[in-house]
Amino acid sequence: MIEKETNPQNDGTAISHKEPLFWGFGQIKFDRNFLLLLAITIIIFVVMSFLKPKVYPTSQNINSMAFQLSEVGILTIGMMFAMLIGGIDLSVNATANLAAIVSGLTMIKLMPGGLTEGPMGLYILLALIIGISIGALCGLINGILIAYVGIPAILATLGTMTLFTGLAVGITKGSAVYGFPEPFLYPGNGFFLGIPIPFIIFILLATIAFIILERTSLGFRIYMLGTNPKASKFSGVNNRSVIIKTHIITGIMSAVAGLVILSRTNSANADYGRSYVLVTILTAVLGGVAVSGGFGRIWSVVLAIFSLQQLSTGFNMLLFQFKGSNFFRDFAWGILLLLVMVINYYQSKGKQKFSFRKKPPLT
Repeated sequence: MIEKETNPQNDGTAISHKEPLFWGFGQIKFDRNFLLLLAITIIIFVVMSFLKPKVYPTSQNINSMAFQLSEVGILTIGMMFAMLIGGIDLSVNATANLAAIVSGLTMIKLMPGGLTEGPMGLYILLALIIGISIGALCGLINGILIAYVGIPAILATLGTMTLFTGLAVGITKGSAVYGFPEPFLYPGNGFFLGIPIPFIIFILLATIAFIILERTSLGFRIYMLGTNPKASKFSGVNNRSVIIKTHIITGIMSAVAGLVILSRTNSANADYGRSYVLVTILTAVLGGVAVSGGFGRIWSVVLAIFSLQQLSTGFNMLLFQFKGSNFFRDFAWGILLLLVMVINYYQSKGKQKFSFRKKPPLT
């Protein structure tokens, strides 16, 4: 728990207790942005359920939303890590597609026909390891360009986005890769205890991200680097190492998203999900991740993903018979983002005014 020291007696004596800055149950923090997004998520669900009571609140639609939000959600977690250190990663989608293509081709080219489930599982495991390794390698390249070469993150990842997409197009000659074994397709389309497996993977990765950011020294250094790089450096943190490790995590998250997409759609393409980069940035900012770095909580980002997916599905249901319904969906996303930012701005402004009006402590 993040705490600050206080002296409620204001009598110049030693500090007697600590006051929490975040309130919650146990070690889970609930900040203002989290509670705001929770309220928005509930309101969207209630309103859409009222407008489309026969289709929106059904288990079929909820499962459909769980499948859809998972791939974008995993990419958003990766983008969040890159933004927390004060940067950005425009190559997350290109990394996902490249990892999916290489993993898919590994199964197609290396796996012989007529295999039983046991040997087939080994080939699938090999393909998954190769795909995740591709993601880690892409993240390492980004990290080296930013940390050692000194290229700004937005330019470095813009360049690698083009590079990775070009590699994917060159490998596939611009065509899709498809036709994978049935056991590989089950995680992307199946259920475990009635819950879509991609959604379980998403929540599992969000939990891992929470542990890294809130319970490890690397997470502390990520926040410190994003808040003040100079202070981080002079306090003994190896900023270059943190940048590289953070981008490797982003690359791995991107690769996992690509593998989930590969399993769900039974295909991989170099230009799949071109709009995902902008969506991940939008979602991260909506979830309270500071563009300048240093601030942001994973569970707020998860709620932002839920909110945007509910809006997207709801608007598709309401306006599917009209042309340009995607425009209204994007319009709603923008309105929601601006609304949350305005509310947070005025709340923080009011809090500052209140703090200035407080009487100074007696000495």
